[in-house]
Amino acid sequence: MAKTEIRTANAPKPVASFSQGVRKGNVLQVAGQVAFDPATNAIVGETVAEQTRQALANVAAVLEAGGASLDDVLMLRVYLTDTSHFGEMNEVYNEIVTQQPFPARTTVYVGLPAGLLVEIDALAVVD
Repeated sequence: MAKTEIRTANAPKPVASFSQGVRKGNVLQVAGQVAFDPATNAIVGETVAEQTRQALANVAAVLEAGGASLDDVLMLRVYLTDTSHFGEMNEVYNEIVTQQPFPARTTVYVGLPAGLLVEIDALAVVD
């Protein structure tokens, strides 16, 4: 079973040697997505809410390019730069991730490049 790169113009182009997503069989892994506008590569928003919305839109675009949607996601990992951002991120997350059963999720606190507040990756299984 071959590994297939998933690529779309509707998500930011990777800045290093990695794919936006990779699919092998029915498993699709989406690389960590941040709040870059796919058209300009500029950061979208100054708040964690704005950046969470854009990061999830980028995740959804890669999922779609790989034949999946947020409904197919088993696991989402959220990386925040500040523990005080959890509530605001969670509000936007709950607006967008609405299909039950919900995916499993892990949230960790990390350092990201200047101006970035959140990064999100996803693991989906496509029927």
